[in-house]
This record gives sequence, structure tokens and C-alpha cells, in this order.
Amino acid sequence: MTTAMTRRNTPRISFIGFGEAGQAIASGLRESGIEQIAAWDILFPDAAGAKLKAAGAQHGVRLATSAADAVRDADMVIAAVTAASSLEAARSVAPHLKSNPYYLDINSVSPGRKIDTAALLNGRARYVDVAVIAPIHPARHKTPLLIAGPHADAVAPLLQELEMKLKIVSTETGKAAAIKMIRSVMIKGIEALTLECFLAAARADLLEEVTVSLKNNYPTLDWTKIADYNIERMANHGERRAAEMEESAVTLRELGLEPLMVEGTVKRQREMGALGKKDSVQATLNDGRAAMLDAISAAAKDRD
Repeated sequence: MTTAMTRRNTPRISFIGFGEAGQAIASGLRESGIEQIAAWDILFPDAAGAKLKAAGAQHGVRLATSAADAVRDADMVIAAVTAASSLEAARSVAPHLKSNPYYLDINSVSPGRKIDTAALLNGRARYVDVAVIAPIHPARHKTPLLIAGPHADAVAPLLQELEMKLKIVSTETGKAAAIKMIRSVMIKGIEALTLECFLAAARADLLEEVTVSLKNNYPTLDWTKIADYNIERMANHGERRAAEMEESAVTLRELGLEPLMVEGTVKRQREMGALGKKDSVQATLNDGRAAMLDAISAAAKDRD
């Protein structure tokens, strides 16, 4: 990083992966005054990449022609790809990195994967283990982050100048990822349990009765709101959540723990992600749990 870049707070930022997270962070940074932002996504050359490229053009992001083109002269690379592609994304840019840029790995992967990625980029980039710990909207680039690794202390002031909200959790790579992967066991697991419980209640024609009975054990929780929120999240993001939970399973195995509950969560999240794509389900996502559950049951019956 150059002295001029630090003084002007105008780093040249590149995104590898330009899905929901990349678009949200890039749009926020552009609005905050960062002008030199480039992006590359492996979908760009395909028809499926048209929406991604349109989003980049809308936000004033330079659409790169390759991973190498995207990271050319970058001061900071933000990797925001699918969990399965995180290591390959690093391989695609490693030979093309210059001037030892920061490499912010925000991918939802296991600590072991992040350690492997850091080793791959050693000497080419200053790797930072980053965990996004809240929905990316509406805060976008201000969404709370956990960061870890030997370069966390150095990059933190720059990120804070960019209005990013963060907490340094360790100088050891993988610790931020571990926090996210372990907490996801609970968060995504509760989502899956919510769907399973309330779907059964609806099919038994006991939705209200089951909802009321839950308050006996959890009197401070509004289960109607919890169900509405969790089911909508699974419908819109279940497939991505399933991929993340597979990384949670890897994390638990790295810790010597068999991920019995996590594997069930993967199945339920992935199933709901597929059902959630159906127009009949999407049409009910603002209508409350009863309507959503009816639509989900009908979609599942049609599928079977």
C-alpha cells in the first residue's frame, strides 16, 4: 500500500466474486467515495452473469475481463465467492498480485480452508481472515465484521476509514472463520428446526396451539415473528446456507466433533432453498407463516 493511498483514503479495490455480498459492499463503498473498484465473477462470460454485470455498471464498478485484469494494481482484494470456490479463487489471482495487497477473504468457509488459502497467498498478498456476522443488507459495507490473522491490526485502521465496522478477534488466521462457522450451527440450525416444527404443526392443523405452547418454555420470544423471519430467510437463501453449513460440518470435524445436527440442517436448508425458488412460495413470503407453510407443503407435494 502506498503512502498516497493511505493519506487520501482511496484504495484501489477489486472484488473476486460479485454476487449479493460483493455487490452490496461495492455499492456502499462507491457511495462513500471510493472510485476505483473493479470486479470479476466467473459468471461474467455466461448468460447467468448478465444481472451481475448490470449491477456493476449501475454502481460504477469496472467490469474486469478476467481475474488477472480485476486485481491489476489493486491495493485490496475482497474475495466473495461461493464456499466451494474460495481456494480456487485465490489460485486464480495469486500469480497476478502485485505490491503485496491486502486480501480480505470474506467467504463462509472452515478455519482450515482459510489457513490453506493464507498459505497459498503467502508472499503475494497480506491475507486477512474475515467473517461477516450479520445480513449484508441494509448495512452493506458497514455490516459488522470479525477479522483475524497477522495483518488484522495493520488493515483495521484503513477499513475503519472506509466506514467498515469490525472487531479484531485474533492474530491467528482461522479464528474469525471459526466463530462464524460455530455460531452458524445454532443460527442456521434454529432456522431449520423452526421450519420443521411449524411445518408439522401446520399439517396437523395445530399451528396456533403449537405456537402458544412454545411460550411456556421461551416466554420472552415471539415465535410468530421468529417463524416468519426464519422461513423467509431459508426460502430466499437456503441453498447458500446449506453450503455454509457444509463448511460448519468441516469445522466441527476439524475440532474432532461429529456434526450430527449440522448434517440435518444442511438437508433441510437445501430442500427449502429449492422449494423457495418456486413462484408459488415466493408469492407468500410477505404474507406470514401460515400462508408460507401452506405454499411450501403444496410445492413439496407437487415435487413428490
